[in-house]
Amino acid sequence: MTAPICPKPLPTRAIDRRVGIPGWWITVFLFWLGWIFMYADRTVLNPVMKDIQTEFGLSATQLGLVSSSFFLSYAVLQIPAGVLGDRIGRKKVLVPGFVLFGVLTAVTGVVRSYWELLLARIGTGAAEGTYYGPQFGISAEQIPAAHRSLGMALINSGMAFGIALGLMASSWVAHTLELGWRTPFYFMAVPTIVTGLLIAWLIKENPRRPGALAEAHTRSFTSLLRNRNLLVTYVMVFCSLFGFFMILTWLPYYLQTERGIPVKEIGNVSSLVAWVSIPGGLLFARISDKLGRRKPLVFVLVPIAVASLISIAWLQDVNQVIVAICVYGFFGKLALDPVLIATVADNAPEARYGTAYGIYNFVGMCSSIVAPTIAGFVSDATGSLAANFYISAAVLAFGMACMALLRERPGARA
Repeated sequence: MTAPICPKPLPTRAIDRRVGIPGWWITVFLFWLGWIFMYADRTVLNPVMKDIQTEFGLSATQLGLVSSSFFLSYAVLQIPAGVLGDRIGRKKVLVPGFVLFGVLTAVTGVVRSYWELLLARIGTGAAEGTYYGPQFGISAEQIPAAHRSLGMALINSGMAFGIALGLMASSWVAHTLELGWRTPFYFMAVPTIVTGLLIAWLIKENPRRPGALAEAHTRSFTSLLRNRNLLVTYVMVFCSLFGFFMILTWLPYYLQTERGIPVKEIGNVSSLVAWVSIPGGLLFARISDKLGRRKPLVFVLVPIAVASLISIAWLQDVNQVIVAICVYGFFGKLALDPVLIATVADNAPEARYGTAYGIYNFVGMCSSIVAPTIAGFVSDATGSLAANFYISAAVLAFGMACMALLRERPGARA
């Protein structure tokens, strides 16, 4: 997800040079890597879900609960991690959490029962929950104002690369190399831990004023929820992420079990959602900034994303299904994200950006808690995952209907 923009950037004298290049370049690069491994370690599970289901004798509902539990612990940690980082120092929260989730990713590969798997993923989600707020707080301080949009966009692109890496590497290691479903978790753990140690070594931050920002979060929370424009934007991000996390969790399984795509290819096909989202996100963010308005783009992107979700389940030809997957990637959640993030910035006071984005990320991630399990339950009840694409399309359309209540004026920007 995208960054809250701090109204007080780090003074120029503190933006130093490390290993011969500007410090903020290293910040962008390492946090870009951070998002790559955050999302790679999440999606590495998905191409091997069928193998895990077979080994442990799981129902689809139990399988979905593994992902939902991960995102529950991740979402719960969002606001506490941000507040704690403001109080004691963001790196003191971010680095231990990052290294821990790398360790727990490796632990996932050694579990011997369903309950051990569930606990390992819950712990991994909680450890990853320490990253979002502290990382974007440091980024906003480090990146000069003249380059902040570019820097944030580059950091966020790591999410798409990570999704693709996790899906492709897991499929390749487990199925093409025939090393089993456990090996991809070891494969991802090592570079994750190394990245956490590099962040600790090379990235600096301004000292925090103890308690000041946490107090501001507490005072502003209720007033932000009473802001009509912010409220409908929060609803929209929930609806957008509902379908996205259903796809992120279940698309490889669906392609393998119901579309007959060879197991060695499902990682590559599933990763198309991430690859095509990169130009889509950059393009529509640029258009949104040019217009100075967000609502018109919502009413362009969302109907196309709805149609693509329906098409993935409705179309019979596999090649057409792959085209529909690409269309969703270009116009769907990852393309809509910059528009919704800008909407939050347009409507939240600068002094309350941290709280506004904390709520935004928490609400959005709540959909990741319910979507995988609901999809598994529907699959058990109907014998197919196809109905979930129609449900996701309906949820997304509801979010668009709520966005009709958004009131904005041309050129309104924070």
